Amino acid sequence: MSGLIGKKIGMTSLFDEKGKNMPCTVIQAGPCVVTQVRTDAVDGYEAVQLGFEDKLEKHVVKAEAGHFKKANTKSKKKVVEFQNFEEDLKLGDTINVEHFKVGDFVDVSGISKGKGFQGVVKRHGFAGVGQSTHGQHNRLRAPGSIGAASYPARVFKGMRMAGQTGNSKVKVLNLRVIKVIPEKNLLVIKGCVPGHKNSYVIIQK
Repeated sequence: MSGLIGKKIGMTSLFDEKGKNMPCTVIQAGPCVVTQVRTDAVDGYEAVQLGFEDKLEKHVVKAEAGHFKKANTKSKKKVVEFQNFEEDLKLGDTINVEHFKVGDFVDVSGISKGKGFQGVVKRHGFAGVGQSTHGQHNRLRAPGSIGAASYPARVFKGMRMAGQTGNSKVKVLNLRVIKVIPEKNLLVIKGCVPGHKNSYVIIQK
């Protein structure tokens, strides 16, 4: 899937033609520079590597600097590979937000907000113990039984328990492009996308 690297700016709402209020996410998509072109002959598959947002020179290691020098561009903070671009792209080419059109359906992936170590109620939606009668007093949000004792005498894999929540890769499918603002490289998408403000997202169509 072809696409772009972007940065989540924040959320807003717009009215559609029927007067309904739609929640929207504003993403700064591109401009992305082609930093490498993968070919069947050399790599065994075809893809295009894109780079987004310049990196400060003092943070660049020499191997990285050499890689970006081939594309005749500054070192980039975020680098992602995409496939199936319709146009024939060469090293150093720039792709901007006009790659998307109003009405396109896109898939957006990013790293979700980290919530830290959370219990089963917040992490998995357990109900907890609702009733406060019959002498129960200390297991309101507890996980309950995690398995039988003598047989199988173990805890099954995948048992839902408390633990680190969020901060994982999440992909949201089929979000509609509401608006494209080329002069500011902005993309307005219906619905929400994973991640905090200013986090990197990958937009594919």
